[in-house]
Amino acid sequence: MQALQILIDGFAISSLYALGATGFTLMFGVSGVLNLSHGAIMVVAAVIAWWVAGTYGTGPYIGGAAGIAAALACAFFTYRVIVRPIQNSGAIPREEKEIFVLTGTLLWGIMLQEAVAYVFTDNPKTVPPLLDGVVSILGVRTPWNEVLTAGVSWLAIGLLYLLVNRTRTGKSLLAASMNPRGLTLLGFELSRIYVLVWAIYGVLTGIAGVLLGAFLGVSSTNAGTLTASAFSIVVLGGLGSVSGSLIAAYVVGYLETVTAYLVNPSIRTVPVLLLLVIVVYVRPQGLLGRR
Repeated sequence: MQALQILIDGFAISSLYALGATGFTLMFGVSGVLNLSHGAIMVVAAVIAWWVAGTYGTGPYIGGAAGIAAALACAFFTYRVIVRPIQNSGAIPREEKEIFVLTGTLLWGIMLQEAVAYVFTDNPKTVPPLLDGVVSILGVRTPWNEVLTAGVSWLAIGLLYLLVNRTRTGKSLLAASMNPRGLTLLGFELSRIYVLVWAIYGVLTGIAGVLLGAFLGVSSTNAGTLTASAFSIVVLGGLGSVSGSLIAAYVVGYLETVTAYLVNPSIRTVPVLLLLVIVVYVRPQGLLGRR
């Protein structure tokens, strides 16, 4: 019975990890930006959803929509105020801009984290369940909210897949990740593509944050851990590889779940970090990475 519980819980948390890492990976693949404020934006989405649903009595769905909108606003602010000015700066050498972007997004993430702690305190907060009740899956009583978490995560990933592979706009994102110079020669404006990818990123991160808040709960102190988890997943899967990140999300999710159930929840991330070190030494490009 415990094995089934691990299988079910691991699938839900892995699906959530996959959703959060997909936006992170898409961002790097298209624009080359590793956004180290990722975890803080997820926390903002969850806390705003909790605050709106609880303070105004709007219910979890309107609260969730407010959380996603907050994440989208944070994503656009990150691009317009932090990332874009650094990328367009003539005072920063081209070869040093990447490290400046990393530093800028890291500091911005810390500022968001501290702002959330100041306004809402750093106590854990749980978004009201999006779906009440429990269901029996092969004899294991599982909250409907956990099932919904996995379902919504994969629905969002599926919609992203259709956008990227079945629309002209989505295919321009793929082209930007492969040959941005060639895309500009065809008449596309990279600035518009970057705005689009940041918008997609903001929505995906917002959904992941709200689902996380309803599934496990969050506090401002989780921001760094969430960023580290997403970074570990994209490194394991291969920087810029969405399919690799999906596989890595399930490796990480199940490894953490098994550790939490069979060893100790307080060290659930330790095996993941050890695996990351091994992968970096044995296969630096990750599972499906090209670079």
